Amino acid sequence: MGLECRHDVDGRDPQSSELRELAGMEFVEGASPAMRSVEAVMREVAQSEVPVLLLAERGTGKKALARRIHDLSPRANEPFCMLRCVSLGSGQFVELRTHVSGGGTVYLEEVGELSAEVQSLLLQILSDENSIERGRRGGVRVICGSARDLEMEVRAGKLREDLYYRTSGVCLRLPPLRQRRDDIIPLTEHFLRKYARDFKRQVPRLSEETYRLFHEYSWPGNVAELENAAKAIMALGDEGVAMRGLRSMLLQPNADGNGGRISLKEAARAASREAEREIILRALTRTRWNRRRAAQDLQISYKALLYKLKQMGCSEFGAS
Repeated sequence: MGLECRHDVDGRDPQSSELRELAGMEFVEGASPAMRSVEAVMREVAQSEVPVLLLAERGTGKKALARRIHDLSPRANEPFCMLRCVSLGSGQFVELRTHVSGGGTVYLEEVGELSAEVQSLLLQILSDENSIERGRRGGVRVICGSARDLEMEVRAGKLREDLYYRTSGVCLRLPPLRQRRDDIIPLTEHFLRKYARDFKRQVPRLSEETYRLFHEYSWPGNVAELENAAKAIMALGDEGVAMRGLRSMLLQPNADGNGGRISLKEAARAASREAEREIILRALTRTRWNRRRAAQDLQISYKALLYKLKQMGCSEFGAS
């Protein structure tokens, strides 16, 4: 697993939403007081060379914020590179050394998951770079992200203390989505527009009931989970069909009996199953429950249709 790098091209504004979307790292400005406070610090930090550590739960948008810092910085026209630290070997740091000499910004995703060997190599690179570039801007700007409590990782001996202090010049903590509910509507609208383009559909106007459900949900998967919900609605092309599956799952208690709610990823699957059920029943109605003709209309095998009807509890109905 190597570096993922993006270069701004054609003289376009590196801060434009188009470029951020090309990089797959959309940043949506917050409407909530919690995110506005983070963004105020982020804009100041972007103008400096200080290393930044982004701490937050998974799915909150650390990668998008790292890209935003780069876009607002004097390095905006230089490469932005992302390095995933999970199961990372020392070989990938040869690539990192190459990019260090070329300038730009490197985002280290989940830095707390680096092995001891790779931590040592990273510290060596950062130390060498600081000694070479002291007193002038150059080399690489490092931004790290983590969903772990890195101070606890240091105390437990899993993360080098010198590396922690080297990478945490400024620490920004992103609030989870449940603590920034004012951002739910603008984020939802942003993701609907994004997937409307992908699926070549009109952007829908969601009902107040859907937004109320979204507002009341605890979002354990944060912004990434909300994006999955918007994608499910656009993929199905019908808010009513999508929400029948999503609603039943969002309001269902966990099996552990604690009254929590389950992942929206599972809810999206339920919405897809609901949509599939409706499509199959419509095809069977058109063919007067002739299962072979319905299978042809649906462009699936007869055996596959029989299996799906069994899952739906309708295997005893219809003619072959």
